[in-house]
Amino acid sequence: MDVRPRLLDTLSALRDRVDAARFPLPLPGAARARRNRAELLAQLDDYLVPRLRAPEAPLLAVVGGSTGAGKSTLVNSLVGRRVTEAGVLRPTTRMPVLVCHPDDHHWFAGQRVLPQLTRVWVPAQGDTGLGAYPEEVGGVDEGGPPPLRIETDDALPRGLALLDAPDIDSLVTRNRELAAELVCAADIWVLVTTATRYADAVPWHLLRTAKEYDATLVTVLDRVPHQVAAEVSRRYAALLSAAGLGDVPRFTIPELPESASGSGLLPATAVAALRGWLTQCAQDPVARGNAAHRTASGVLASLRSRMPALAGAAAAQHAAAVRLIQSVEDAYGAAAERVRRDIAAGAALAGGALTHWHGYPEDSTPDELLTALADSLATLLRSAAAAADEQVAAAGGRDPAARAGLAPRDPHGAAARIDVAARHWRRCLEQQVEVEVRQARAERGAAPDPDATAALLAVALLGGRRARTAGETLAERLGAHAAVRLCDDGRQLLGTCLGQALDAERDRRLAPLDALDVSPEHQVRLIAALSVLQKER
Repeated sequence: MDVRPRLLDTLSALRDRVDAARFPLPLPGAARARRNRAELLAQLDDYLVPRLRAPEAPLLAVVGGSTGAGKSTLVNSLVGRRVTEAGVLRPTTRMPVLVCHPDDHHWFAGQRVLPQLTRVWVPAQGDTGLGAYPEEVGGVDEGGPPPLRIETDDALPRGLALLDAPDIDSLVTRNRELAAELVCAADIWVLVTTATRYADAVPWHLLRTAKEYDATLVTVLDRVPHQVAAEVSRRYAALLSAAGLGDVPRFTIPELPESASGSGLLPATAVAALRGWLTQCAQDPVARGNAAHRTASGVLASLRSRMPALAGAAAAQHAAAVRLIQSVEDAYGAAAERVRRDIAAGAALAGGALTHWHGYPEDSTPDELLTALADSLATLLRSAAAAADEQVAAAGGRDPAARAGLAPRDPHGAAARIDVAARHWRRCLEQQVEVEVRQARAERGAAPDPDATAALLAVALLGGRRARTAGETLAERLGAHAAVRLCDDGRQLLGTCLGQALDAERDRRLAPLDALDVSPEHQVRLIAALSVLQKER
């Protein structure tokens, strides 16, 4: 494995594309896509890029397995002393522990691999026992980055590091997620299971994942009673063969008194075969190259299926976003059209507004008439917005993405915002009339009362056929050309204000979706990054 700068640059660009991809909408397959994205980022950051940058770095063997499988006891026994906590309490492994030869310490002390983990060193007390755990001395920040305990020991061969990972089925979510990330950083996956749990779903999921990535894998069947050792080993071998993993090295460790409590060390003879296999991988150039090359090549090859899967999930997210946007825009477009039809039909000149118009000017003042018309316009807008919300809700009830992508209905807030918009329309209308009245005064030396003119204009704009006399009165007071100009400007202003009011409600409903950054660019960039990588390979 040689360092290839162009391949590393291509992988870095691909990593950025994967990191930018988002799957926030609760669609079928979105949770899986988020897990796959996190797993892929972990493999790129923690394993593939570091391995390709430093092919000569020690092999990292991650020891993983289910709760109580004996991982920590196995690691302690391979080293020959307690370097990681083991016991009967579950979950036992509270902190991942990495053990390497002192000469290899510099490879893991920095951020070359597992850069998201905080390195922790605690001096051991005595020759055989662990020192105080960082949790006990206040060295772990529960809200901060996960810690990684670094230990060194001359008993390990140069070129090999062992990492005791948390349980892959831990009840603690943080431990479970960390275990998955650590496995992704491995050159060699060491899966530990027991005679009673070797057929469980969780370890087999890990085995199938290793097969999918063509990773260098070894399995350890732990705590096997002597009486059934041959039968259990035969059945386990049959299961592996049926899964296409018949060539995976298997090691069996018998049930011993030392493994009963979980706190002792197994005899050297019990782990000698596994230790010999790991030592050969680390020190034999051919075996070492094969182990690292196989896992790295497997991860690279897996991108051919994983990247299109992520791109497909990104495309589904964008399609759902487009569907939501179209649903909301259709609903509010229909609402705007409904308001325009109602105004053209004179629906705003009804109820209290019509009463004030019939009593104007003897029994109603211009201010009262304008106030009633603004309230009537707000009523039309509120009704249209409510109808749009009903339409969106009917469509969204069948769409799981609507709950995350759209703001909830807010009838009280919408009513308040529409009332403000109606009052704003009135002020703008009055300002328009003020300008026209000043111009008429300058041209003719006399002009009608601006308040009365504004009231007549509002009636003419909102009253439909019922307000024909309002337009005629405006023409008498301002002149035909000025009245036509004022009505045209008033219609344009009304259309703008109506559009702004309904657009504001539409945009409020769509605001969460806009913030989610569900873009078609994610799909395009993921596929493009994979294409560039394939050409570089």
